[in-house]
Amino acid sequence: MDYTIRAGEKKDFPKILDYIKELADFENALENVTNSVEKMEDESQYFKTFVVENQEGEIVAFALYFFAYFTWIGKSLYLDDLYIDKKHRRKGIASALINKIMEVAKSENCKRVRWQVLDWNVDAIELYKKANARLDYEWVNCDYDEEGIKNYKNI
Repeated sequence: MDYTIRAGEKKDFPKILDYIKELADFENALENVTNSVEKMEDESQYFKTFVVENQEGEIVAFALYFFAYFTWIGKSLYLDDLYIDKKHRRKGIASALINKIMEVAKSENCKRVRWQVLDWNVDAIELYKKANARLDYEWVNCDYDEEGIKNYKNI
């Protein structure tokens, strides 16, 4: 692989945010992205990233993760986004990023690694099956966005 994977830095946030928006557009949800470089900088203690650079030093992919605690099992790693620029797909980058995530999970003694994939993202699902990830089609996501949190009324 003619790429280098390294820990992301604040200087990488503009490119990472561009890719976050590309991913959201792919998922037909671009209007839901409210993040900004400034917010990422202010909240950088809550997440970590890996970036993938090509031989010219351009960022062509990223993975963003954070640690979570699940009551049934304990410390876990949650992979929130993994994205590869269209021109660099099918070159082993996604597998390499998953391998890095698993290295972190092992070194941090995590009890679970979790992420989500849309049920229509067939290419990603096939990759995750190849990696022997257990796909769970039973759970339903429950979310409040920022507006929902602000307007929440006790039930």
